[in-house]
Amino acid sequence: MRKTGVLALAFCLALATLAAQQATFKSGTQIVSVFTTVTDAQKRLVPDLVQDDFEIFDNEKPQPLVFFENEVQPISVVVMLDTSGSMTLTLDLLRRAAEEFVNRLLPADQARVGAFNDRIEFNSRFMNDRDQLVTDIKNLDYGNATRLWDAIAASLDELKGIDGRRVILVFTDGDDTGSRNSSMGKIIDRARAEEVMIYAIGLESQILGQRTKPDRGLRKIADETGGGYFELTKTSELSSTFTRVAQELHSQYVLGFTPTMLDGKVHKLLVRVKKPGMNARARRSYLAGTEKGPAQ
Repeated sequence: MRKTGVLALAFCLALATLAAQQATFKSGTQIVSVFTTVTDAQKRLVPDLVQDDFEIFDNEKPQPLVFFENEVQPISVVVMLDTSGSMTLTLDLLRRAAEEFVNRLLPADQARVGAFNDRIEFNSRFMNDRDQLVTDIKNLDYGNATRLWDAIAASLDELKGIDGRRVILVFTDGDDTGSRNSSMGKIIDRARAEEVMIYAIGLESQILGQRTKPDRGLRKIADETGGGYFELTKTSELSSTFTRVAQELHSQYVLGFTPTMLDGKVHKLLVRVKKPGMNARARRSYLAGTEKGPAQ
């Protein structure tokens, strides 16, 4: 009987722990979860920190951490690729780089691939079938204009209703030239409210002898949401950069704190690592729910 009681207690404790962890990622809780990437001075990922190595500030006020996790967290990711006219000579390299990314998905991850030009398209559904995802990448169509902000907004739409950790990885080689319904500011507001991390890869390209730069708003969106921004000058860097994003997404810490004020306003966030030479990258703000709603 004593052994049975101990086993029952252990089972209940395990369930309670699991429920607490799951609550961190669902709406309706009072815990703000912050996914954090840590690199050293050489920009290498740092995977072995502990809870006491971190500090987190809400509107410049330090907050005690009530949750810490350094295990790999499953992701639902939209891979959104620019296939506009300026990408014609680079599409094959881009497709191979995106294939590198989906081939590094873990069994618990799921992805959906899409493309944007003067139109926006997605493959059929979120999945973990890497062979099918690679096939879908190869079948993406191409067009002319660059509806960058509309494409990210559509990606946010596709992530609605999906539980857990949600990410957008967007690639482009130029400015937004065709969006009709969205803008950089709207994207930031939505990503903050919906708790979506956005990674962005920009490529300088040559069009009719002139070098173009990726849209400047990409860095701001990535910075605000805690994702990384990578600006490339060589197409040969595409595969290694897509691989780097996959490595980062599977090497992040989760920090959680309980907000002291639920005022319905945007609060500034800052994460620091106490060890010298370490850099922490995380979302820079969150929307504090009112007393009647959740903190996000």
